[in-house]
Formats: sequence, C-alpha cells, structure tokens
Amino acid sequence: MNSKTQQISELTELNEELENYFSNTIIPQLFVDADLRLRKFTPPAMKQFQLKDEFLGKPLADVVENFRFPTFIENIAEVIKTGEILEKEIQTTDMQWYQMNIIPYKIKSQNTTNGVIITFVDITPRIRDLKEQERMIAEHELLLDTIAHDIKNPILAIDLTIELIKKLNGKPLEGFPKLLSNLENSLAEMKKVVDGLVETRFQNHRYQAAAELIDLQNIIEDVRLTLSQQMAERHVKIKLNLKDTQITFVRRKLRSIVYNLLSNAIKYTPMERKPEITITSTIENGYLTIFVSDNGIGISQADQKSIFDKFERIQSDVEGIGVGLYLVNTIVVSAGGTISVESEPGKGSTFKIMLKQAASPSN
Repeated sequence: MNSKTQQISELTELNEELENYFSNTIIPQLFVDADLRLRKFTPPAMKQFQLKDEFLGKPLADVVENFRFPTFIENIAEVIKTGEILEKEIQTTDMQWYQMNIIPYKIKSQNTTNGVIITFVDITPRIRDLKEQERMIAEHELLLDTIAHDIKNPILAIDLTIELIKKLNGKPLEGFPKLLSNLENSLAEMKKVVDGLVETRFQNHRYQAAAELIDLQNIIEDVRLTLSQQMAERHVKIKLNLKDTQITFVRRKLRSIVYNLLSNAIKYTPMERKPEITITSTIENGYLTIFVSDNGIGISQADQKSIFDKFERIQSDVEGIGVGLYLVNTIVVSAGGTISVESEPGKGSTFKIMLKQAASPSN
C-alpha cells in the first residue's frame, strides 16, 4: 500500500469514526468547517434547532436564524482565527439558556484549524432554580433577622417590667408572687426559643455556608443569568472594570449583595432610559472594594439616611417591599465591612461596598 492510499484509508476511517460519533451522541453538536459551512450535526441538534439534512454543506449564514443567537457566527470565526476554545452561557431569542462550547478542530500535521465542533447544553432549568433560590434566600434572611432582632425587643420590655414590679413598695396582691413567677418562667422559655433559633442559624451557616475563596466576576455572571429576563426587557448594559476580584467570603451572601444592587439599579431607572451599570473592584487596605454605579433616578440626601432601613422604599410605584438594601447592609456590616452611597437625584447612584478579603467563616 503506497503512502497516498494509506492516507486515504486513514482519512476514510477517521471520517467513519466522526460519522458514528455524531450519529449516536445524545448532546446537540455541530461541526462547522473553516469556510463556515455546516458539515455535520447530531440528531438532538436536528430536533433542538430544527435542522434538516438539506442544510448540510450550506453556509452557516443561511441557517443562522435557527440558532436564535445574534453573535453565533462571529464567535465561531473567532475560534477558527485564534484556535482557542470558547465557553460561554448564551440566551436564545426564545428565552432558552445554553452552555455553549466551541472547540477548534485542528489538523496537527498542518498545524491549522479546519473548523469547529460546537456543543450545546440546556441550562434553562438551572437559571430558573437560581431565581427561585434568590427568592428563598431573601425570605430566609428576612425571617431569621426578624426572629433574632425584632422579637428580642418585647422580651427586653417584659424583662424590664418584671424588674420594676420587684422594686415596687407596698404589700403585693394575693397570688401576685405566683403570677410573677409564671411570668418569669414564660420569659425564660421565650429566651430559650429565640436563643435556640439564633444558635441553629449560626450552626447551619457554619455547616452550609462556610466562607470560601471566590471570584467576584463569577458571582456577577451568575447574577446576570438570574436577572436575564429583566435585563433583556430593559436592554441593560453592564460595564465591568474589575482590577481585583478574589475574596474569601460566603458565596450566597456575596450573590445577595450583587443581586440586590443590580436589581435595584434596573428597577430604579426610568422606563424611558436604558439602564447602564458599571461595576468596579479593587483592593483598598485589605478590603475588596466594590463600586456599583447606575444612571437611575438617584437618591436625595434625606432618603440616603434611611435607604438601609427595613421596609424603606424611595419610590412607592416600584415593585418590592423594601428589604433589599436592608439585607445588603446587614450582610456587609455583620462581615465587618461598610456600605455607603453617593447620589444625586436624576443622575444616578454609586454604592461603595468594602469587604474584608478574609471574612470570618460564620458570616
């Protein structure tokens, strides 16, 4: 067998292996050549993107509408040009989410990229779960904070009342000592309940929500997915200027901080204006300092003093109950950090959050 015949045989064998793989895989995949022509696709891709056998060999530009993703061809061309793998989460125009991986198909002997293999994994259920998780976290934080703080106030009042009664002069009424004893016992039981709930909260946090080394940019991308529908409807633009991004912190708490600030930036931007949000991060004196700026309605000096209070809202016609910034403030302060705001009505706001780079695991 001469060299040319051997090469043809090897090429035929490789092509058969590729055909066999594409015919049997359960994942939507495409093979696009270096000329941006659709060469192969898996049966799941045919179903998911309504592809037909007659599309094979056609320029991708002729069928790009089937993928419902605006920069699809540009992404493929970039991978062919650079030879670098591209991984990104995309949303199609039918509001479905996919993890898209574009992998260069290289010919080693020629050191060239002869096309790409594209894989799609449906992550729409994950995005829905993230949104539900965010709602549950907010409710959980609010409930536990109410138990740990608000209920303590009436207990303290009862405690002080008992002390005052003990100091009263004069002969007590018949049976009063027993009533007083019952009151003291009830108060003790209430304290046990609250202390138990608070202790359980801290124990659960130590077990379930330990601090870990995380990257702010990953958290931002996670939140962007959660807010994808609102961002698409309002045509939100987010600019990132992230110099330093790593911090040891509780992942879900940093998510709550970023989620509430971005959500508010969108909600409090007038409908006739496209929301523009800039997120900056850097290290200042051992703190990861995060700036979140928007072009929203702004906050007056008077309102700036109360925006971190529970149930406080600066605009009554905006959806919500006024706990977002309260929760952000609670998380930041309990972690030993600070939060502040600079704003001018009509010109937007800038929130500054300072978090210790190595937060306590209990936060």
